[in-house]
Amino acid sequence: MQLIEPRANPSRTMRWLAPPLAILLTLLVAAGIFALLGKPPLQAFYVFFIEPLETSNGWSELLLKASPLILIAQGLALGFRARIYNIGAEGQLLLGAICASGVAIYTDGMEGAWILPAMVLAGAVGGGLWGAIPAWLRTRFQAQETLTTLMLAYVATYLLSWLVSGPWRDPSGTNFPQSILFAEPAMFTPLFEGLRINASVYIAAALVPVFWLFVAKSFMAYQLAVGGEAPAAARYAGFSANRTVWVSLVISGAAAGIAGAAEAAGPVGQLTLSLSPGYGYAAIIVAWVGRLHPLGIVLAGLLMALIYLGGEAAQVSMQLPAAISWLFQGMLLFFLLGADAFVDFRLRQRKEVTA
Repeated sequence: MQLIEPRANPSRTMRWLAPPLAILLTLLVAAGIFALLGKPPLQAFYVFFIEPLETSNGWSELLLKASPLILIAQGLALGFRARIYNIGAEGQLLLGAICASGVAIYTDGMEGAWILPAMVLAGAVGGGLWGAIPAWLRTRFQAQETLTTLMLAYVATYLLSWLVSGPWRDPSGTNFPQSILFAEPAMFTPLFEGLRINASVYIAAALVPVFWLFVAKSFMAYQLAVGGEAPAAARYAGFSANRTVWVSLVISGAAAGIAGAAEAAGPVGQLTLSLSPGYGYAAIIVAWVGRLHPLGIVLAGLLMALIYLGGEAAQVSMQLPAAISWLFQGMLLFFLLGADAFVDFRLRQRKEVTA
């Protein structure tokens, strides 16, 4: 009879090798799926991972899609280290976009360099407050944040739908559920002519070292890590469990809110129902593939952005379904969790005792 038991000392090396192994297994299974669909696997991989990067526009789109993923995942990683699982970053992103868009809409026609920073600040506040709701529910009523954050993501989606279909709908938009196009003072400046990449990528580039310094040098990050790895030791040392919950959820919510503001004021330029293609959910995978490390998250974010681009290219050139990108993401997370399980646990044969 086989039993699953925890390993006394999980291998640190194998923990870092788990993401490459998960990627390899994902590619192997994907090759089989492509073959079953009648698509040559090598051609499909070329379309997914090489073709999008053959032009400057492809690199522009890669950085544009990777920026929100990296930013959101950096915030989520803080909570994951403390075993605070924020699953609703998508809702916090949408609230950040809503708050930032509110600034853009109500300042339409005004001039001033303060408008764009105010939008980013409003996005951070909106996302942080949306993260504070499950923090309060957890500390006050012991409600699990995995459920409350996810449910609030649906609430944010319906709130967005109501706004762009009602009070914030563009009166000249032929009844499409979208806001007015933002004015130039409420938009990030394009970095290169003819490309969509804009100055919003600087936000993620600037905040990555900030998160790295916070994780590597701050006492608060140490408290979060101890609270997650050894709750009993954290209580003995006098670390506040409630503070861990609040800091984790508010910071991760604020990071997602900033990403939402950057999307609204960047490549989208207005508030729409299709503002996010699921960045908040994909960032969960990015955080785990990056091993919750700021630099690892950057690499994982670039990989996830490439999967998004490859899925779009595969729809056009190979007539594959739009869900192919989600299939890649799901398989990657499945194999990563499986690899992590074997890092932390092992199978042990137990001999049955006969009478």
